[in-house]
Amino acid sequence: MTINISGAPCCWGVDDPKNPYLPDWKDVLKEAHLAGFTGVETGPYGYLPLDTSVLKEELEKNELTIVAGTIFDDLVSEANLPNLLQQVEAICSLITQMPQEQAGDNQKFKTPYLIVIDWGHDERDYAAGHPDQAQRLSNKAWGNMISHITQIAKKAAQEYGVRAVVHPHAGGYIEFSDEILKLTEDIPYEVAGLCLDTGHLLYSKMDPIEWLEKLYHRVDYIHFKDIDIDVYRQVMNKKIRFFDACAENVMCPIGEGVIDYKEIYELLAVKLKYEGFITIEQERDPRNAGSSLADVKKSVAFLEELGFNK
Repeated sequence: MTINISGAPCCWGVDDPKNPYLPDWKDVLKEAHLAGFTGVETGPYGYLPLDTSVLKEELEKNELTIVAGTIFDDLVSEANLPNLLQQVEAICSLITQMPQEQAGDNQKFKTPYLIVIDWGHDERDYAAGHPDQAQRLSNKAWGNMISHITQIAKKAAQEYGVRAVVHPHAGGYIEFSDEILKLTEDIPYEVAGLCLDTGHLLYSKMDPIEWLEKLYHRVDYIHFKDIDIDVYRQVMNKKIRFFDACAENVMCPIGEGVIDYKEIYELLAVKLKYEGFITIEQERDPRNAGSSLADVKKSVAFLEELGFNK
């Protein structure tokens, strides 16, 4: 049984493709290889080049596969649906032409995945991590979002053979326990799976071990991150956007934070027999990307010592 460790550009501060401080994409791929990753995500739409030959050459040079592409956008607004469907076409047509890791015998769906994340709402961004303060969508707006996710997932599957996985994300309209459970009621597993993120679960007041087990029947792919509990307590007492909290280093190398990854290994590898990919993430300000390689190396080494990627 193999649980492969992969990485994501957010470890280098790549969350907004328009951020003027982003590191060069070639440097990110080079450092991903140096960190020991076998695969990477594309990160936000528009960061990696959409030219298949250019990207494929660089991936092969660094012995990397593509694990997933990401739609990180407003899933609620009806006016944004054409943009979302255009992203499905652009992302899926790219990632399906990139090098892939062979699927494990017990892997639920083969890579690459299409990660679907709701984002772009100030009122929720400032309420990230506060389930008692965050406003919820109206029934109509929620229905719009469910319809949009369904259309995204069906287009990805039917036209490209790509499995869509919905990622509950701090600061979006799919964040808290009530929203995640409602999502699983409204979208059948046949349509889309889940990508659960240990750090986002904890940030949003959920026990990642409990929720990984509770929703494992819906989980196709997993993100790992860790949280500095002292910084977390500080940012929870501020009116602060999620990525501004990340810029204050609320996320830390895996093994240096509060999440019990030894227990997570026992749950995933021993009890649930998970086989597939976990992706390390450590969001940060891209101006601090100089320490990214050292941090992700720490995370990889810690997880490998526990038994991941064996």
